[in-house]
Amino acid sequence: MDSLPRLWRHPLAHVRARVARWWQSRLPLSDSITLNQHNVYIMPTRAGLMLGVTLLVLLVAAINYQLNLGYLLTFLLAGSALVGMHVGHGTLRGLRMNLTAPEAIHLGSKAVFRVHLHNARRRTRYGIGLAVHGAGQWAWTDVPGQASATVQLAFLPARRGRHRLPTLTAETRFPLGTFRVWTLWRPAAQVLVYPAPEVPAPQLPEGQAHEGSAHASATSVQGEPDGLRAYRRGDALKTIVWKKAAKTGELVSRDSQTLQQQTLWLDQQHTGLGQFEAQLSRLCAWVLLAEQLGLIYGLRLKTQDIAPSNGLAHQQRCLLALALA
Repeated sequence: MDSLPRLWRHPLAHVRARVARWWQSRLPLSDSITLNQHNVYIMPTRAGLMLGVTLLVLLVAAINYQLNLGYLLTFLLAGSALVGMHVGHGTLRGLRMNLTAPEAIHLGSKAVFRVHLHNARRRTRYGIGLAVHGAGQWAWTDVPGQASATVQLAFLPARRGRHRLPTLTAETRFPLGTFRVWTLWRPAAQVLVYPAPEVPAPQLPEGQAHEGSAHASATSVQGEPDGLRAYRRGDALKTIVWKKAAKTGELVSRDSQTLQQQTLWLDQQHTGLGQFEAQLSRLCAWVLLAEQLGLIYGLRLKTQDIAPSNGLAHQQRCLLALALA
């Protein structure tokens, strides 16, 4: 007997999802929105529906028993509810919201962005909540008169690449909680999601010295004799050859000048992995590690090559290529 309601539950949910997608697709894309009577909606809450039923019962009782005080109480409560609906609609109407696009993130991290609410009128707007549509995690704030407030929201992208920010919703139930005044907003901003770096970071591949350099005989970043020296107090931990220390018990550091003169090619075919996403994850970890060590490195993918260089701009170019691969 319980299977029959379940059969109806899935088609109804499917229809609701299709209607929601159709409605959201009709909304314009914008990073700034001003709320007005065309994009603000009103629906009674459960408390509002219960109040309506209560008013109906009071009205029937007042008519049946000819109670003047019953009429007074019924119409007083009904008038208060109507005034509350008007006040709630005015809380959102005229509010201007602007969005600041989030910074690029790695897959598995939340994209955090801020929404700025601007109140041009003199009265304070109370109890305004914002959330990613369907997430159910609300951020509430009051916006003082002729002032602004900022709300921070976040969402978790499901895959790497460029993603448009999800649909947002704003609502208020001020002042009585009997009506829900709400709106939907589709931001135009996008967030760039890099691959998740492999953890722990794998060992870097071998690099080649620049032609004509004084260290041309150094053939590997990973610890050939021409690039090593005895450990000195104050050397960074990243320059210590831990494999050699584990074997011989002797601390040896890489020469920082030699490291800076090495050229690494981070090649997709040299990752030693079969799955495409795992390859990108290892390349991402290599890019971050090579930049941290101050090396000169290039990136080779099946679709493009990025010439060797270093610096923050070069790192971002490599990560962008990995995100869009």
